Amino acid sequence: MLSPENRLRRREDFASAVRRGRRAGRPLLVVHLRTSGATDPHESGEIDPSSRAGFVVSKAVGNAVIRNRVKRRLRHLVRERLSQLPAGSLVVVRALPGAGDAGPEELARDLDAALARLLGGLAR
Repeated sequence: MLSPENRLRRREDFASAVRRGRRAGRPLLVVHLRTSGATDPHESGEIDPSSRAGFVVSKAVGNAVIRNRVKRRLRHLVRERLSQLPAGSLVVVRALPGAGDAGPEELARDLDAALARLLGGLAR
């Protein structure tokens, strides 16, 4: 489970990451990452803001049981990878319909590939 300071909760944060961030698509998911200017204007001025993540799992993925299982798996995978992200990053992971049938290893593979693509592009 993600700690409260690592969760995206507000609609504006999701919209900011999706509209102004970079995107990497994989067969099972799409990852949106916003790094510059990603600090939360509603929080006090933190020196090192934490990275935050949110998840979008629509009904196209499956019924409620499957959607919740996918969200749990994605939360677990992202929590392990938050330390790789620049401070103050906003990450939105959108599950695609195939994610409901995928195992945790497949989700991890796609998430790692998407993050590698996004973070590799930052070094350019």
